[in-house]
Amino acid sequence: MSKYLNIAGCFLFLSFFFQTILFAQNTSIGTKDIVSGEVWKDTDGNVINAHGGGILFNNGKYYWFGEHRPFSGFTTQVGVTCYSSADLRNWKYEGVALAVSDETGSDIEKGCIIERPKVIYNQKTGKYVMWFHLELKGRGYGPSRAGVAVSDTPAGPYRFIRSGRVNPGIYPLNMTQEEQELTWNPKEYEWWTPEWRKAVDKGMFVKRDLEGGQMSRDMTLFVDDDGKAYHIYSSEENLTLHIAELSDDYLSHTGKYIRIFPGGHNEAPAIFKKDGTYWMIASGCTGWEPNEARLMTASSILGEWSQLPNPCVGKDAKITFGGQSTYILPLKDGGYMFMADAWRPKSLSDSRYIWLPVRFNEKGIPFIEWVDKW
Repeated sequence: MSKYLNIAGCFLFLSFFFQTILFAQNTSIGTKDIVSGEVWKDTDGNVINAHGGGILFNNGKYYWFGEHRPFSGFTTQVGVTCYSSADLRNWKYEGVALAVSDETGSDIEKGCIIERPKVIYNQKTGKYVMWFHLELKGRGYGPSRAGVAVSDTPAGPYRFIRSGRVNPGIYPLNMTQEEQELTWNPKEYEWWTPEWRKAVDKGMFVKRDLEGGQMSRDMTLFVDDDGKAYHIYSSEENLTLHIAELSDDYLSHTGKYIRIFPGGHNEAPAIFKKDGTYWMIASGCTGWEPNEARLMTASSILGEWSQLPNPCVGKDAKITFGGQSTYILPLKDGGYMFMADAWRPKSLSDSRYIWLPVRFNEKGIPFIEWVDKW
């Protein structure tokens, strides 16, 4: 009798053991799949707070940087957080990579707005460089600055260097001499009229902001095959995307930049390169509400760009599955992962993450389709 009880006890133990494993695989700790839209937790069981971010792959590990969003309100109270992972599924909290300052008047004073942080590694200097969209405390979205910070290690802490507008006193490479010589008074134009659109297309806001530098809001970074890095950001009152070359140390701009799709009202750029072709996904400007994604492509990053139809397909494709693009990560297997945020403005800390595979059709054009888990 005791023999059979021992056998039954072993079966009970094994059953409990495997159920525990299955439970762990279906939670954020020990998870087996990427499941978009659910609450994601780190390996300590805390909700991941890393919005509008991007991922750096370095020495076999992924580092995810994002905005620490508050439970209520819209300003930055903590800074930029960092999480690390070996498999893109199980994330360890590394801490605050860039903390806001308690110093009154600091560019990154607590209560400022830090958005869209991205980190790249500089092979020449051995430094990790972070750029982000910055709005000064109490100034709303008027300053429209780019901020830069640097670290000796991927997880930080990062040392804030400076912030400011981009490329002051310099015209875009693709703005003609005739356009540079035009003079404008933006106050004379009523927004969204044909005359206003024509003025925007010819660089009215570029000329307005020339002396102090161009506005920089939603942004991303991209390092090309030759090691050149680029800062891609929404400018000109969120009407036009700019692509600006960074210096060799990635800490400043060289003055080389272009405008793409003037007046197109694009933001939230995310870029990748495949087989010599550049692809960019962006969103429209509808505040916190999701909208239809835009797909753009070019054979040269500072060359001519063309626009293609929405890359999202299937149910909820017209609202990007409820999210907004933030980054596209090249994967070790040669694939790509589309990253987006499903914003919840009533409590931004509860905003969810949407990560989906990028696939390619028979013509080699990328598309994104919802999958429940992968």
